[in-house]
Amino acid sequence: MKKQTIKFLAALSFLTAVPAVATEVERPNILVIITDDQGYADVGYHGFDNDVKTPNLDTLANEGVRFSSGYVAHPFCGPSRTALMTGRYPHKIGADFNLPVDGSSTGIDTHEMFISKALQQVGYHTGAIGKWHLGEEKPYQPNSRGFDEFYGFLGGGHKFFPQQYRTQYEKAKASGVKRFNDYITPLMRNTEEVRETEYLTDAFTREAVDFIDRAGENKKQPFFLYLAYNAPHVPLEAKEEDLALFSHVKDKKRRTYLAMVYAVDRGIASVVDTLKKTGQYDNTLIVFVSDNGGKRKWGGVNLPLQEGKGSAREGGHRVPMFFHWPNGLKGGKQYDAPVSTLDYYPTFLALAKSDVPSGKVLDGKNILPHIVDNTSAREGESLFIMRHRKGAHDVSIRRDDFKAVRTTTTNGWKLFNVADDIGETEDLSKQYPQLLADMVKDAGYWAWSNKPPQWFHIHKEGDEWRSEDMPRYGETFELD
Repeated sequence: MKKQTIKFLAALSFLTAVPAVATEVERPNILVIITDDQGYADVGYHGFDNDVKTPNLDTLANEGVRFSSGYVAHPFCGPSRTALMTGRYPHKIGADFNLPVDGSSTGIDTHEMFISKALQQVGYHTGAIGKWHLGEEKPYQPNSRGFDEFYGFLGGGHKFFPQQYRTQYEKAKASGVKRFNDYITPLMRNTEEVRETEYLTDAFTREAVDFIDRAGENKKQPFFLYLAYNAPHVPLEAKEEDLALFSHVKDKKRRTYLAMVYAVDRGIASVVDTLKKTGQYDNTLIVFVSDNGGKRKWGGVNLPLQEGKGSAREGGHRVPMFFHWPNGLKGGKQYDAPVSTLDYYPTFLALAKSDVPSGKVLDGKNILPHIVDNTSAREGESLFIMRHRKGAHDVSIRRDDFKAVRTTTTNGWKLFNVADDIGETEDLSKQYPQLLADMVKDAGYWAWSNKPPQWFHIHKEGDEWRSEDMPRYGETFELD
């Protein structure tokens, strides 16, 4: 513990934007804001789409540390969130598919301690607001996974206007159905159903403001708040006043999508204002990230990256990401080395001055000292993305500046320098054959140590996994 604290203080003495800390640094609040299917180009500060309006996110990003190579650990919602909460590749715990749509009573392995529980055990007040998607039965619900408070929905998606989903829910309930569509179920406050009246994004903002306001009454206890907006995920539903700001956008899906992103941004403004009003802004680490790439068919834009949600190309898992912490991080900088949501767990533990819980295995790194030194946390090491597709896999490997990728559309393995060529346009596999071979071999070893899936999102995926095509698995790691 003493060694951990010394490292933490050494990092903070460099990072801090205020006078250097002499002896002890107050543990910061940690606020994670995660959006749902927000594309790489769908933030103003990236500068790839002039129609995007995210002024409050832009301010935070430009005053904080922007991660130009920020990655999630899976290109789909549930597995991506699993990685953030557990600090593990979802493949290592059999969670590399979204949870079943048939309502099976399963969830993320309860032997895996969530970051919320680890922080709760060292004195943090913990809250989760918004989308959960990590298990609906009681052992898997937020209050059972280290969250003191929860407000939101347990499934993978939800309608935004309460008058619509409430009517549909009551009709379904009256018909006697046993399994309700996630998108129309009542919201939950802890374990009790509640009757919501506001547009869902605004409701989640309201709850976050209230949580932070109450936390301000006890500044001796830091908080961890996981604010999981389900926008701009489908259904595409926006308020008229937000839509009016994008009347010039001809494509209806894109127009609604942009309005939903804007609703999140104005919500973030309220959250930030509350942090300032309660005197907590300077010592709150604000983390922003999207859970995966934007869904292009529903209005998301990932330019200049290739493809989008679900893909092993950059557009599927390279996402908007930044840290903002006035008391601890010197802002206005860009960090270019690869960063993963796998890194959040060990980084948050370092901020909380906590050791890794006994027996807990982590796949990420504490990136604080590397932000300090502007060095990579994993020089010469690889980050992996893998998704199952029809008995084989789409895989990408990021090592330093290079990325190796093989998908159903790449016609074999390709190699790109994604530090310079983020659009994956110039294949370098012929110039660096040994590097490519080493990276593919590395991925093969990593994949063979994965745990078989404990569930499948839909039956078709399970049939493909178990089918006679499964011997194609080995093809994934074959070089031409």
